Amino acid sequence: MRNPSRSTSNHSGGSRRAYLLAGGALVITLIMSVAIGPVKIPPLQAMDIFLSKLFSIARAEGWPETFATILMQVRLPNAVLIALAGMALGGSGAAYQGLFRNPLADPYVIGVASGAGLGAVLAMAIRWPESIMGMLTIPIAAFMGALITVGVVYTIARVGRSTPITTLILAGVAVSSFATAMMTLIMILSSAEIHRAVNWLVGGFSLGGWGPVLASIPYLILGLGILWLSGRQLNVLQFGDDQAHQMGLDVERAKIVILGAASLAAATAVAFSGIIAFVGLIVPHFVRILWGVDHRRLIPLATLFGASFLLIADLVARTLLAPRQLPVGIITAIIGAPFFLWLLVQSKREIQAW
Repeated sequence: MRNPSRSTSNHSGGSRRAYLLAGGALVITLIMSVAIGPVKIPPLQAMDIFLSKLFSIARAEGWPETFATILMQVRLPNAVLIALAGMALGGSGAAYQGLFRNPLADPYVIGVASGAGLGAVLAMAIRWPESIMGMLTIPIAAFMGALITVGVVYTIARVGRSTPITTLILAGVAVSSFATAMMTLIMILSSAEIHRAVNWLVGGFSLGGWGPVLASIPYLILGLGILWLSGRQLNVLQFGDDQAHQMGLDVERAKIVILGAASLAAATAVAFSGIIAFVGLIVPHFVRILWGVDHRRLIPLATLFGASFLLIADLVARTLLAPRQLPVGIITAIIGAPFFLWLLVQSKREIQAW
């Protein structure tokens, strides 16, 4: 007979190893991100500079002060912003997939990212953000755009009490196309900032410095914090609304809270990083294959691995055609589009087999 205590111990041990791996991957990719660039800074020197500046540890000799300026004022804030965007997209993607009980749901596919982008562009068209207070308003506008978009898509796609994959994708494509067209129109009318806006739109991280990092952190703590605490509710929702209600869950309240938190996280990523495709689709699937479908573990791991994935994509974007730098959204789309098609084929085979 199976020992329950041993099963629980193995589960917790597997979780610890998964979190250690995710944390280690994030640290390694973050160091690589700040070390690699036109001016090469050896990883050990990068760590030495970081410890010296952050903790006032006596610095070792052998690195020029210009390295510290490049690391602390240019590369580190950019890398942290990329990591935060990856966290937001990975965590929100896992939540959307669980909420809609649909493996193809993510902020990009269902149009949430485009809606958030439209809200952000509307705010930027009024005045391009340059101060911390100005940047704080961008996620609010993006959040409103994301909420309106997900509400429209979900309403259109819903058939009775279910949300079929086909209608969800079609509704997402239609609403996303409309939002993208409106964004393009606004950028054309605001021609003075069109180059910066286009670069931002495809994931160019054009808002440099520590300002965007500081402005995004409060929203991400709120959005991702709620999602991390909603793992049990998402697990219960997998049984269907009626069964979840019988199990004591306030279904509508849980859906509104999770939807709002996921939209806030995704909107914050879009507000400061542009529309970056497929991170919220690929990363949750990767985590689900390796560590299972329990959302109490899935969402935190998707958050951490989302940061690592986007940092790696940014490294590829910066080095593939160096010294020219590609927007990171191009790299994630090149990786994600074939993966999305593969998932569609798998879903088709499952339906045919059924």
